[in-house]
Amino acid sequence: MPDRKAIDSWLTDMDGVLIHEGVPIPGADAFLKKLRESGKPFLVLTNNSIYTPRDLHARLRRMGLDVPIESIWTSALATAQFLDDQRPGGSAYVIGEAGLTTALHDIGYILTDHEPDYVVLGETRTYSFEAMTKAVRLINAGARFICTNPDETGPSTEGPLPATGAVAALITKATGKQPYFAGKPNPLMMRTGLNAIGAHSETSAMIGDRMDTDVLAGLEAGMVTFLVRTGLTSDADIEKYPYRPSTVVDSIADLVDRI
Repeated sequence: MPDRKAIDSWLTDMDGVLIHEGVPIPGADAFLKKLRESGKPFLVLTNNSIYTPRDLHARLRRMGLDVPIESIWTSALATAQFLDDQRPGGSAYVIGEAGLTTALHDIGYILTDHEPDYVVLGETRTYSFEAMTKAVRLINAGARFICTNPDETGPSTEGPLPATGAVAALITKATGKQPYFAGKPNPLMMRTGLNAIGAHSETSAMIGDRMDTDVLAGLEAGMVTFLVRTGLTSDADIEKYPYRPSTVVDSIADLVDRI
């Protein structure tokens, strides 16, 4: 196998890599500082579509992590980019919050429940039975079904919460229609992110804490992959998958000197 090219751009997951339950992981601030000083393009990624990049910038800053707004890439932005490419100026019925509705408004989409081109399902704090019923009826009437991400559960201080993937399964059961997921592990999210910062997969790396989303998406997008042990994946878990990350490290702190 030929040697990989030097890493000129970095993509990293947020939860489990840079922060854990609202607290920065040791080394995250040094990693981000080194990236900013290097001038290399980078993105912090999240499958959570609730927040806008501006919201996330402010939340991270309160934790002591300085990430420029333009260096934040969410599944909502990837979804909007996909829809803008597929059907510019279209319409959508949206179940989601400001991160998703703002991204769709920004590409000129009309948000409506009257014969929309798409039903777009994202993360929200309150999944309404009325909204899900409307989504089912619109999909049955011909609207195409799009989801921001396939995560079935999300974290909370009280324990796991049902997330987009679980609600998507309910709608699929009611309609017989499978959604198209724009977020990780779809490499589309990585490729649209790379395009946004003018980077190429051959000279890019993906850092994550999950094999089934971060590592898989990076692998399928053609990037070097780093798995950190500060999130959801143990060494024993790695062996269960038919693919492996390029490198496993204890935490983001171990990658500061790689920049």
